[in-house]
Amino acid sequence: MHIDLNSCFATIEQQANPLLRGKPVAVAAYTTPNGCILAASIEAKKLGIKTGMRVREGREIYRSLIVLSPDPQKYRNIHIKLRKLISDYTNDFVPKSIDEFVLNLENYSTLKTRSLKVVAQEIKNRIRAEIGEWLTVSIGIAPNRYLAKIAAGLHKPDGLDEINSKNFLDIYSNLKLTDLTGIKNANAARLNSMGIYSVLDFYKAPIWRLRAAFHSITGLYWHTRLTGYEADDVEYARRSYGNSVALGKNLSTIPDLSPVLARLTEKACSRLRRAGYTAGGIHLFLAYKNGKWWHRGKAIGRQMFDSKDLYRAVFRLLLEASPVSPVLNIAVSFFSLKSNTSIQLDFFEGITEKRDLIAAIDVVNKRWGEFTIGSARGFSGAKVVQDRIAFGGIKELEEFTLA
Repeated sequence: MHIDLNSCFATIEQQANPLLRGKPVAVAAYTTPNGCILAASIEAKKLGIKTGMRVREGREIYRSLIVLSPDPQKYRNIHIKLRKLISDYTNDFVPKSIDEFVLNLENYSTLKTRSLKVVAQEIKNRIRAEIGEWLTVSIGIAPNRYLAKIAAGLHKPDGLDEINSKNFLDIYSNLKLTDLTGIKNANAARLNSMGIYSVLDFYKAPIWRLRAAFHSITGLYWHTRLTGYEADDVEYARRSYGNSVALGKNLSTIPDLSPVLARLTEKACSRLRRAGYTAGGIHLFLAYKNGKWWHRGKAIGRQMFDSKDLYRAVFRLLLEASPVSPVLNIAVSFFSLKSNTSIQLDFFEGITEKRDLIAAIDVVNKRWGEFTIGSARGFSGAKVVQDRIAFGGIKELEEFTLA
């Protein structure tokens, strides 16, 4: 069973403020004209306003569009309430993002004799009664995770659909290739080149043809998904951790940019440590307002986990960049990840003591809020690097919200 909270951020804002209900609302990273829309309410979507648009584009469609800044704590709070409600039905569930959950109900006999559709409708009713009357979810039921997600998207918003052995051919016949999550124009063109023009063609195609279309084992995975078997119950290793921010002000000098860089580094390092990793490589990216850009990555010689150490390494890259024109975007990331249980001891530094101290700081920040304790330099970048919450990265969200 796939549960998807409709128009997540915007709907939660409407739940919190009844005066916003029934009106076109957008939540944007920034409310300025160039701000990116993160979520559009159901009313806004009906007008053609979509996630990813700029605020000015949304207001060109509807002049009176209400644009709000994100309020991450509201969204985390609803996420926790949804988790608690879902756990009444099964403990075998996975939050795919802040607004999506996958429930494994293979052994749903514990839910007595009710069908999954009846259970799904009960969940929808309870969400409205116990969490918020303005909140709606779309629910999909299917033999595997992927088809459950497809089912959840068949009749948004507030849908409830099942894909099963009796109806899957009818449902496939009404879908375009690009209606499938993960199939965009480029992949559709690959399939077309092998004589696959519809979802039914996709389903009926032999594995050798799918392998030829994708030039990899990906073709086998698609065959597995579309025939109802599980291909996505896999957790892949994270390759990097990072953070980025768009700069509204004209910041171009190293003294102006270093506080922003310090704040980004601390945020990324906090996520890195929560996930149990150290980093052996750093990368810095700068995009300038004049359209030019600069980036560089390098190995740092040893595994690091302390924000101060990693900031020093990234700061040296900033010195190499030597920016002279206003910066539009700045991004820092850490790679060459290893488990923090395999840190090499140092003759000249008390690694164990440093790890204990940082662990204590992390506990305080989890308990009282991010950056309760942080670097002085990073505090002056707080107005630029604000609290944001993405739809992905749910592991860090769980650890933050359940701390």
